Amino acid sequence: MTMTQPDLSIFQTLESEVRSYCRGWPTVFDRARGSYMYDEDGHAFLDFFAGAGSLNYGHNNPVLKRALLDYLERDGVTHGLDMSTTAKRAFLETFQEVVLRPRGLDHKVMFPGPTGTNAVEAALKLARKVKGRESIVSFTNAFHGMSLGSLAVTGNAFKRAGAGVPLVHGTPMPFDRYLDGKVEDFLWFERLLEDSGSGLNRPAAVIVETVQGEGGINVARAEWLRALADLCKRQDMLLIVDDIQMGCGRTGAFFSFEEAGIVPDIITVSKSISGYGMPMALTLFRPELDVWEPGEHNGTFRGNNPAFVTAAATLNTYWADGQMEKQTLARGEQVEAALRAIAAEHPEEVADVRGRGLVWGMEFHDKARAGSVASRAFELGLLIETSGPESEVVKLLPALTISPEELDEGLRILARAVRETA
Repeated sequence: MTMTQPDLSIFQTLESEVRSYCRGWPTVFDRARGSYMYDEDGHAFLDFFAGAGSLNYGHNNPVLKRALLDYLERDGVTHGLDMSTTAKRAFLETFQEVVLRPRGLDHKVMFPGPTGTNAVEAALKLARKVKGRESIVSFTNAFHGMSLGSLAVTGNAFKRAGAGVPLVHGTPMPFDRYLDGKVEDFLWFERLLEDSGSGLNRPAAVIVETVQGEGGINVARAEWLRALADLCKRQDMLLIVDDIQMGCGRTGAFFSFEEAGIVPDIITVSKSISGYGMPMALTLFRPELDVWEPGEHNGTFRGNNPAFVTAAATLNTYWADGQMEKQTLARGEQVEAALRAIAAEHPEEVADVRGRGLVWGMEFHDKARAGSVASRAFELGLLIETSGPESEVVKLLPALTISPEELDEGLRILARAVRETA
């Protein structure tokens, strides 16, 4: 792809140095539809990033756009704090009917603020309030958000260092296979809990991702998750599943923990819950945990009504039957086959291929290689990011609505990028 030099001057002179994704994709994007983004010069890029998982149904999905435009054109409420609105009622009724009831869940729904870290902060506060304890256990290579509470249960040293204050009341434990199967699951954790001399304060809760996205696409086994749920029950700890990136169908089922057959006490949801890429987050919890006083946790933008409109339309369109889950699992098999073929072509270079549904990672022995592959993919018209503690994993996160042909096209570009950076 031949590209003219884009005008990035205003971003480079006025915008903070904190910007990141734009450094890997040095162009100026102008519009997007489905699984394609287009820059201001008209170059098309196939999107295997999907807004870091916040665009599971593609860019400017026509069904969701129609619902949104109709709502705006009739002067529907856009900003409503936590007032009752028709848009919120429609979302809650749809969420109960399409998501909660069919899964036998009776969780209460809290709108904590518009982002994932808001949902996590609310979950941590609630767990501590319910149990009257401060400590929260998280896992190695976890990522739960950038505000202080969420950061305290996040593993990445670089991100933690940005806090500027001590990050307290969080204790890391080894994630599934962190010790390569040499130690029995939860042996260390349970030993610490039962030994009065261990120095571990009894935790209020454990927070876990079923698939660690930012941590490098580390997939927890269903039996590991079941053992964790059982441990939490026996040791009087709440189980929080952070489903912000892996929920809303990313792994196949609507919630990523369904396959394991567990029911978390608290669930955090964000990213693709609005369906259209608009800010929206939920903290879900068992009814007996609803001990909040009115106004005890609030936020100005927790009533983003246009997001409620597109969220309800998303659930009705994609989740009222079982087709989305089947399609995602089929597309996932297509991705896995292509990645394993790339790994077989480069056995000395590819360390591992892993994933579930439509989230996949390819890890390289040479930790800098993933970044080179992503850069070459961009030049060839494919947007992919890297993840893992040293950005050593190429991460694939295409829209769930991507066609098999688009998926093939992107996977061919990826294979070429791997070959051309050898």
